[in-house]
Amino acid sequence: MKNNQALQQWVTQLSQSELPVLKKTARELAALRADEARLTVPAISNAIARDPMMTVKLLRYLQQHKHKSQTTEVIQVEQALMMLGIEPFFTHIHANPVVEDMLKAHTAAIPPLMRVVHRSHRASQYAQEWAAQRHDLHYEEVRIAALLHDIAEILMGCFAPDAMLQIRSLQQQDKTLRSQLVQQHVLGFSLIDLQKELALQWKLPNLLLLLMDDAHKNQERVRNVTLAINLARHSANGWNDAALPDDYKAIGELLHLPLAQVKELVEVPGG
Repeated sequence: MKNNQALQQWVTQLSQSELPVLKKTARELAALRADEARLTVPAISNAIARDPMMTVKLLRYLQQHKHKSQTTEVIQVEQALMMLGIEPFFTHIHANPVVEDMLKAHTAAIPPLMRVVHRSHRASQYAQEWAAQRHDLHYEEVRIAALLHDIAEILMGCFAPDAMLQIRSLQQQDKTLRSQLVQQHVLGFSLIDLQKELALQWKLPNLLLLLMDDAHKNQERVRNVTLAINLARHSANGWNDAALPDDYKAIGELLHLPLAQVKELVEVPGG
């Protein structure tokens, strides 16, 4: 019961909070708004593309203000912006607070958080490229799912930086510790459970939840996302990480490519 209480407290806090965005995102959006000639839906979409937090802010707002007549779920950023409109976007979805300002008193938490954000962006690029190669016409949905796959970890890095540093420290001391057990020990719940609860509370699109859920990895699109996340995670440890050969093999099976072509595709140094 205690664990469930801790989880619900964080779901409530994050649901009631203005989610932070990257400083780079805030700057780019401010520059676009000041230059009417450049202020277009594709330009705004590009400014949001690397930022998991701004992406989820947009989707959360759209889902919570959905018209009764809207029958289809919106996952793609450009589509969401077109439905909302440029001026309402700037009026209702604020590019603040800024992550780097929010963590000024916790500067040690900024580099590990930025590594997770960077890893999520890389995973989203891999996922999009492979989806396009598989002739998935909705490759942007796959990209967004990879970008938001670790959103709970990113948000807790902003709102509970000391706890996330503690989790990281414990895992570095003992690399055999399972992530979920360490999270349970420090936070009282696992990040995946938090993510599922947030997704339900924020009424995020069902397709997005499916694509982000590794439990459905037998489905090709979910496997696309999972493999992109794995490659970004393992390669972040260096291109000699022991898990990478299995990643290459699985990517080859997904895309029907030989090992050499997989390595070329993912730009393995000296591959």
